Amino acid sequence: MTDRARALAALTAPESVYAIQPAVRDGGPPTREFPGAPGTLRDVFTATAAFAGRDAFVHEDGRITYGDQLRLVAHLARHLAGPLGVRRGDRVAIAMRNHPEWPLLFWATQVIGAIAVPLNAWWTADELRYALADSGTTVLAADGERAAVLGEVPPGVAAMLVVRAQGPLPPGADDLSARLRGWTGPCDLPDGGPAPDDDATILYTSGTTGRPKGAVGTHRNHTTNLHTMQLAQAVQLARAGVPADLLTAGPVRFQQLVPDIPVPSALQTYPFFHIAGLVGLYIAAGQGAKVSLMRRWDTERALRLIETEKITSATMVPTLLRRLLESPLRGKYDLSSLLTLGAGGAPVPPDLVDEVGRMSGRAVSPLNGYGMTETTCVVVSNSGEEYYDRPDSVGRPVPVVDVAVVDPVTGKDAAPGETGEIRFRGPHVVRGYWNLPEATAECFPDGWFRTGDLGHVDADGFVYVVDRLKDVIIRGGENVYSAEVEAVLFEHPAVADVAVVGVPHRELGEEVAAVVEVRPGTAVSAAELRGHVARRLAAFKVPTTVRFIDRPLPRNAVGKVLKRELRDMLAL
Repeated sequence: MTDRARALAALTAPESVYAIQPAVRDGGPPTREFPGAPGTLRDVFTATAAFAGRDAFVHEDGRITYGDQLRLVAHLARHLAGPLGVRRGDRVAIAMRNHPEWPLLFWATQVIGAIAVPLNAWWTADELRYALADSGTTVLAADGERAAVLGEVPPGVAAMLVVRAQGPLPPGADDLSARLRGWTGPCDLPDGGPAPDDDATILYTSGTTGRPKGAVGTHRNHTTNLHTMQLAQAVQLARAGVPADLLTAGPVRFQQLVPDIPVPSALQTYPFFHIAGLVGLYIAAGQGAKVSLMRRWDTERALRLIETEKITSATMVPTLLRRLLESPLRGKYDLSSLLTLGAGGAPVPPDLVDEVGRMSGRAVSPLNGYGMTETTCVVVSNSGEEYYDRPDSVGRPVPVVDVAVVDPVTGKDAAPGETGEIRFRGPHVVRGYWNLPEATAECFPDGWFRTGDLGHVDADGFVYVVDRLKDVIIRGGENVYSAEVEAVLFEHPAVADVAVVGVPHRELGEEVAAVVEVRPGTAVSAAELRGHVARRLAAFKVPTTVRFIDRPLPRNAVGKVLKRELRDMLAL
């Protein structure tokens, strides 16, 4: 039995808060769950009273303690449930940057049993109005920038709350910033609240093709995900030598028993409207962590925050992690507080994992969390020495999740080690898409979620993701996985960023094309890059077309390359 297996067995023993038991819900397939997990996100929030004196958020305007947050959320929840008439199951949309008001709105919806609808802060007015109408939003909370984009209270929205207004409020909107400043007295949360299987969130998928779909996550989805992440942290501590009996009571009790450990401190780089950002919010609440907010990415500010706020964990999209690791300013700052550096939201090139090791002498644990909105974020993870040893794997499935690899056409199980579509089943998987029964039936057959990702599982249970199903390039009958070619190109010292796509070819069907952003101060030719790939991969995987660009690759709000735009560009 490996160290990880022994730690996991000890931590999931029947008497532990992390115990696992079989379950069947609503006549669905058998699965496994954590009976010791919080029942709802309201339970997660009320437990933060144990950290009342700690900083909850550090932002550009100051700090908010967990005690401040408890008071403000109680006032706001009563305002929503009282004058605004928000009831259990009503939708409350949040459209703003990573301002400190965002978590206040989120927690206020959760404690009264309303459904939070996080909206992409970079959407146009038409996109925002679509999601508001599709979700049937009752109340919209927006920052001044989003209020200016909309220009008015959208049709069908009963109330619009605005924070950080940059000018006159839209007619009929309410100044929430003024109300928050006035809520200085003590306040209790409203009575009632949600049940574990109530809907908690509607998160719209990125919408890189067609209209975005609203994935409906329940409280059980989110609290299971939180408990899974806490278990993963406990396993890491157990493998580092911490006795399991100090960990089996959960993170709060562990901190009470071992008061000299560093207070968790996280750098929030993902937008809260993205599942990874939302998960970061409630993971921090579950362990009383201090969260440093970034409204927009700035590499030097991130380095400064790591030093001044003694950040212990930071997770970001691979593009930003590369900027952080390769910044010429890195040596100016003390990064010794870091315990973990993670990446997700897009394929993580293996050389980034190696760079974390070189930077820290392997003292910092790299982390990869694989999942998506429909799986409530992480369902497979890789970290620590195992990630250093297998930097091309996203890791093993979490303990309560089943993984299958199937032929994407027939739906039959692929042979061990063969590549197929990755599917997941378990309490992390959301119940479906909002008001889209046909899409739900197609994407969630028999309780499994079809990820649309291609990959395989090795004999040790490690999952390897090789490409998006729709991004596979079929060149003359041979499959070319873009992520594999991108990983090789990233190893070239002149390549700052790269994306590989398929372009039409009259005889071969598709040909391999690479769009490359070159590092400043370097030069490289297309022939040199093709030769670099040819020395590592089969000839049919070598890009025929290499297009150099002098600007960043087009990406959505969470850092995923918009490959459709690249295909359009290459077609010109």
